[in-house]
Amino acid sequence: MPTFERFLSLWVALAILAGVALGALAPGLVEVVAELEIARVNVVVAALIWLMIFPMMLKVEPSCLKEVGRRPKGLALTLVVNWLIKPFTMAALGALFFRHVFAGLVPAADAEQYIAGMILLGVAPCTAMVFVWSHLTDGDAAYTLVQVSVNDLILVFAFAPIAGLLLGVTELEVPWETLVASVVIFVVVPLAAGVLVRTRLLRSERKEAAVEALAAKLKPTSILGLLLTVVLLFAFQAETLIEKPGRVALIAVPLLVQSYGIFALAYGLARVLKLPHAIAAPAAMIGTSNFFELAVAVAISLFGLSSGAALATVVGVLIEVPVMLSLVRFANRTRGWFPPAEGAPPAAESPA
Repeated sequence: MPTFERFLSLWVALAILAGVALGALAPGLVEVVAELEIARVNVVVAALIWLMIFPMMLKVEPSCLKEVGRRPKGLALTLVVNWLIKPFTMAALGALFFRHVFAGLVPAADAEQYIAGMILLGVAPCTAMVFVWSHLTDGDAAYTLVQVSVNDLILVFAFAPIAGLLLGVTELEVPWETLVASVVIFVVVPLAAGVLVRTRLLRSERKEAAVEALAAKLKPTSILGLLLTVVLLFAFQAETLIEKPGRVALIAVPLLVQSYGIFALAYGLARVLKLPHAIAAPAAMIGTSNFFELAVAVAISLFGLSSGAALATVVGVLIEVPVMLSLVRFANRTRGWFPPAEGAPPAAESPA
């Protein structure tokens, strides 16, 4: 592994500090960037995510998508964890910590708001960043695409009923513009670009070698996009981190338990099912990561911009990248736990 990538956790930590410093020292500039949105999706962050996921989209071979139907266990695992387990464990953990463990540390009304925000995160599995985590674990690009696409389709129908049930809200208005825009921006556009470029490269003399060469050249750009995304996310929320560090820390505890717990469950089940690592790792990542644009938008529309629910969803944004990078590292170290994909040599555990 190149030296720069070996110390990725250090660069992310420095990016977090840089983001908080930027938000504190240049709040006006950060506010201008934060307001560059389409349907509540920040266009600058979207562009950076494109940089991160484009190398993976280059690997998607449309003709391979039909093969996913012959390997349904990974997709089934993703759907069971995301929709039958994750929302309910998040609600249970929120209630456990803020009605019992942290009782007395925060006012009861605020505690209920935090629980609501965590529920919204739990009912919003990832759409965009999971492509990054899959790419960093050498996930099966076509299979990951199908997992995300089916997940998004279910999200359209299941988000409002499950969130409404757990929140006790009879009528929950889903911000459809955010949901549709996110799917188009983070799935349709980069996929179309990747397939177009791949098709052109396959017409060259080098064919697959040309695709792999371009993906390798873009990998540093992908990592740079990740670091700049971290800077922006923490810059956007610098005021919250500085003004309410105690509340942020309390909210982070059940979110961390949920994230690592869901990953452990999904990854463990993937091992029991004997899924190849290229399918197991992304399947576990999808359930662990969150569609925070949707969660934040719904929290603001239901409870207000300055509400505790909105704060809880923001904390979810803040812990997302560090947590997921730690899980990427773990997944890469445990390749040997899983059988190799068809036609691939046996995997060895990474020393990194």
